[in-house]
Amino acid sequence: MADGIKKDGKILVVDDDEDILMAVKLLLKRHYNEVVTTSQPSQISSLMGSQHFDAILLDMNFSPGESSGQQGFQWLAKILEIDPQAVVVLITAHGGVDVAVEAMKLGATDFISKPWQNEKLVATLSSAFSLSQSRSRAASLKITNAALTEATSASRQPMLGNSPAMQTVLSLIQRCAPTSANVLLLGENGTGKELAARSIHQQSQRSEEVFIAIDLGSISESLFESELFGHKKGAFTDAKSDRIGLIQAAQGGTLFLDEIGNLALHLQAKLLSVLEQRQVSPVGSNQRTDIDVRIIAATNATRENLTNEKHFRQDLLFRLNTVEIVLPPLRDRPEDIPEIANHYAAVYAHKYGKPEKSFSENTMAGIREYHWPGNIRALRHSLERAVILSEGEQYELLDFQLDSAKNIIHEPDSEVLPSKVSDTVLNEDMNLEQIEKNTIEKVLRKHRYNISHSAKTLGLTRAALYRRMEKYGF
Repeated sequence: MADGIKKDGKILVVDDDEDILMAVKLLLKRHYNEVVTTSQPSQISSLMGSQHFDAILLDMNFSPGESSGQQGFQWLAKILEIDPQAVVVLITAHGGVDVAVEAMKLGATDFISKPWQNEKLVATLSSAFSLSQSRSRAASLKITNAALTEATSASRQPMLGNSPAMQTVLSLIQRCAPTSANVLLLGENGTGKELAARSIHQQSQRSEEVFIAIDLGSISESLFESELFGHKKGAFTDAKSDRIGLIQAAQGGTLFLDEIGNLALHLQAKLLSVLEQRQVSPVGSNQRTDIDVRIIAATNATRENLTNEKHFRQDLLFRLNTVEIVLPPLRDRPEDIPEIANHYAAVYAHKYGKPEKSFSENTMAGIREYHWPGNIRALRHSLERAVILSEGEQYELLDFQLDSAKNIIHEPDSEVLPSKVSDTVLNEDMNLEQIEKNTIEKVLRKHRYNISHSAKTLGLTRAALYRRMEKYGF
């Protein structure tokens, strides 16, 4: 330790010899901010109760002629009872080395013999101090990780609905959750696939571990391996340090692979290899690490696409769909809409400091009959807007700004791209916002509301498309 540089720590010295206490205090004050001494071991409890010590120097004998070390054993046990992570260095006479070694088996960190060399004492305390700091950091990380695990695993929204279709879904979740089986969730965008995945995790034996969601549609092919498997420093140009992959980060927990249907075939092969071998190798490394992760995958792809070898590897599909759950679109369970609408209306009223209101009969009938192409996500966005804009005593249908034309279920009847619809749109309406709205709607219908494909066609990011969908009430 460099002269004049003190460690920001606090040391407790317990010895019945006042001369030793004075000598140790003078020595250690040059190296630590605070040194507390006591000749009465009975004060240990009160001292530890009022402050934290980074290390404790403890004598083993406190009575004249005593040399068995039994008193030291007793006070060591007391210290570790108060703080199991306490770092204790024992002070023993020359003949008590065997006793000190026995005490270390009981939880002491180290020992020094009387008389000691100052350099030896300082070095021993320095090692003990470093150990204490490491334990404190580890404890802090454990608490932080527990909080992060709780935050990432907690479902932000409940799964609502008592319709037969939802009862089937909830029953399947309840039955498969306690197992370690991989699950494949199918359904349109906005039907609640991530909510279902979180519900499975929360009801599983891994509920105390982390839940990590990965949007595969937002990861570029060039970064796929680095993001999922990790990389070593220098593996490629921008790899300036080692990085753990998301699969390893989910160790012991659940990994949710969203938009699995958008994954390119050659990347599907890499993912399959990892799932089969239950091992992952970071980019730039030949070393393999065992993984223990439950996989829940989701896609809005049709069954026809999933069972087509040109689009999806069947061996990967078999790995993923041990249990398959189909999330129904909102239009197939309109009886659930009142419960969902009332729940989120209350949530947004609280969020924006608005009074809670009821729905007029006409309003509830209207939103029950609406097609909701964006499913629950679209209903939520519409409810949020209604809570903000509503001025009456009840929510009225006008508050939702619904386009009645969208009640009709349309299938894409052409391959019209945005560049080809401009003339038609301009003849209908010269308003730029209406042109943008019409273009987005046509592209969404063309791609059957696949957000990743629609965003690519429009030249937008997924987040930007979601913002526009919210803006226009899709």
